[in-house]
Order: sequence, then C-alpha cells, then structure tokens
Amino acid sequence: MQFKKYRQYPVVKNITRKWTNNQINEAPIYCSVDLRDGNQALVNPLTIEQKVAYFNCLVKMGFKHIEVSYPSASDTDFYFTRKLIEENLVPDDVFIQVLIPAKKEWIQKSVEAMRGVKNGIFHLYNPTNEFQRRVVFNKSDKEIIDMAVEGIQYLKELTQEFEGNIVYEYTPESFSQTNLEFALKICNEVIKTVKPTIEKKMIINLPNTLEACMPNIYADRIEWMCNHLHNKDALIVSVHPHNDRGTAIASAELAVLAGANRVEGTLFGNGERAGNLDLITFAFNIYSQGINPKLNLSFIDEVKDFFEKITQIKTHIRHPYVGEMIFTAFSGGHQDAIKKGMDFYRKQNCQEWNVPYLPIDPKDINRDYEKIIRINSQSGKGGVRFIISEFFGEELSNNQAIELGNIIKEETDKLKRELSKEEIIKLYKKSKKKRV
Repeated sequence: MQFKKYRQYPVVKNITRKWTNNQINEAPIYCSVDLRDGNQALVNPLTIEQKVAYFNCLVKMGFKHIEVSYPSASDTDFYFTRKLIEENLVPDDVFIQVLIPAKKEWIQKSVEAMRGVKNGIFHLYNPTNEFQRRVVFNKSDKEIIDMAVEGIQYLKELTQEFEGNIVYEYTPESFSQTNLEFALKICNEVIKTVKPTIEKKMIINLPNTLEACMPNIYADRIEWMCNHLHNKDALIVSVHPHNDRGTAIASAELAVLAGANRVEGTLFGNGERAGNLDLITFAFNIYSQGINPKLNLSFIDEVKDFFEKITQIKTHIRHPYVGEMIFTAFSGGHQDAIKKGMDFYRKQNCQEWNVPYLPIDPKDINRDYEKIIRINSQSGKGGVRFIISEFFGEELSNNQAIELGNIIKEETDKLKRELSKEEIIKLYKKSKKKRV
C-alpha cells in the first residue's frame, strides 16, 4: 500500500466557522444535471426522445432548474435544446440550463441553442486549479482569469437582446483542487463583469469536481467563500458535489449549513466515476426532518423504475429510502420493536412518526407494509406476531407467538430460506387445528 504518495487535503486556516451551529430549515434550490452530467456518464447516452421523457419526469417531480445539455459538445445536445424551446416543452416556471466552456466559438454555439428561451441559465466554466493552469493549459494565473472574464463578457454581449429571463452562472470548474485565494479572485472578477443585483441575481457554483476532502473541510471552504465574495446579496451560491469519497450527501448538507442555497446533482447519484450528489437521498433527508423537500417524492418507485429502464442502471436494494429492502427487518429484536411501535402509532393516533428502525412511513412513498417484516431463521416472535396481525387479522398472545415462532424457526431451518406470509399463515392455521 503506497499511501505515502498521497498528501493530506489542506484545512481552511484562520476561519471562525459558524456553520456548525446552523440548521437546515428549508430545502435549497435543486438543479438536476441528469441530462448533462449524468448523461455523459452512461454507457449508452440518451437519445433526444429519451431526453424528452427524462425531462418530463424531472418536471413532474418539481425541479425548477434543469441542466439540459452541453450544446457545443454534440449535435444531440444542441437539437434537444432546440426541441425543448421550439416545441414549447418547458413550463413557464422552469429554467433550463446549458453548460458552456469559456471559449468564444463554443459560447456562440450554446447561445444559438438557447435562442428564444423563456427562462435560461447560461453556465460558464473554466478549470482553475494550479496543476491544470500550469500543465494542461500552460497559462498564467492572469490568463486563466482573463479566460473567465472575457468568456462571461462575450456571453453577455450575445444574450443582451434575449427577451427571456436570463441568469448567468459561473463555475471555477476544479474548485475542490483550487487555492481558495485564487478561486475567490476569479469569482469576484466574474461577478464584477456580470454586475448582478438583488433583483437579477447570478449563480456562483463551487463544485467538489473531484471529491478529495472531508465534508467539514468542504463546508469550511464554502463558508469562507461566502464570507468573501463580492456583492453576496446578489448571488445564489451553488454547490456541485461528486461522490469520489462516498460523502457527497454529507458534503452537500454541510455546504447548505455553510451558506449554499442551491445544490446540483442527479437522481440516485448517477454520474462519472463514483457519481454525483444523489438528490433523491438529499431531499428525503430533508423530508424526514419535517421540512418541505420541495420535490414530489410520493411516486418515487415509479421514478426509480423509469430511471432503471432508461439508464440501464439497477438501483441497489439497500439504496436509502427507495431500495427494495430498505424497510425490511429480519432480526427478531428489530421486528419486535417495529411491531410494538406500529401498534402504538395506530392506537394513539400519533401525529408524529416515531416507529423504531423506520426512518419514514413506507406509506409516504406508496409502499405497503408487507415487506417491512420478513421471516427467516433470524426472526423471532415479534415478526410472527406482526405477520399474523397485519395480514390475517388476529392478535397472538405471548404464548401463542412463542409457540408459532418455534414452529417457524424449525421450518426456516429445514428449508434454509425465508417464508412467505402465505406460508406463515398456513402454518398458523395448522397449529390452531392441533390446539383444538
């Protein structure tokens, strides 16, 4: 293990952090980048027809910012953008966004793709970290800043006659590997060029392009930037966390605590390498705290089925909130607690959900209770009680539950598999006849 060839990510020094005392009290603005960042990570990128279907799904879920394309990268992206605009497929309250590298010919093509847009976000970026400046682009710090400033200026010139509602977004593309002082300098120069106002804000997007630091350090970086960006009241601070360390959701949550009010990500975290921020889990985390998630999550199983079919990516059975088995308990102790918790919740007509081992009520996403408790050799009397009560309508005494539990254990050990509720009910009926 050659761990010595890696160096530790630098901490943010001399910061009086406030984010540690904050709470998330409302959902941020969500920007889906499924059709651009997610699409470019698929083995088989989406066709225009598939993109339209995906776009409609995102709209139905309630996304108001949707990055639809990289028009200068492919004809498919360009013509998909034109189709959305020319066929009036974008609702009046939805902004479509295009990603644009800071090169004049690509800016021009991207503007052509968006001509006639009602609500458009022009997302300009250029890499800013020291290694890329020196090795990839062979440009000085000033030349990299000039690239961003000249790019945004040219973009403004080409869009000044647009009649729609236009928002400019700038990303120092490798922010996670960029010295903070340089990231601040280039962002402030772009802000100075755009001249945003409180009525007409611009977006500064600060991505974990490659997730390389712990979530708390990312939060420190976001808070530091928020404290030093010019004209902060006229800005929407956005984050775009990737999942290379497996902590994109935590990074996004802490970034919101630190001052970000917009997050970019994808459904179920699809994206290059280890993926993007999973907006589904992020939104459900907010929902589970009693806060309006600002997305319609009630038909999430339908969304999951659509996603799997169109992307050919299977959702893991343990995926938070939506995996096939995320509400399932085999453990006897867990099953007993769930049974007693469910009984209490119903009998007391509780207004707040507080059932052990179930972070949200499965009914909230149109799941029934059939898969909550499944019976195998690890299960106990609590699980058996739940099955008979829930699906046969009889309440077992403690002695009856123990007796049936022993019968079930013998059967599962013999068959070496779990039993269906039908098999359990059949065994229960058989045991009742014997008692009679």
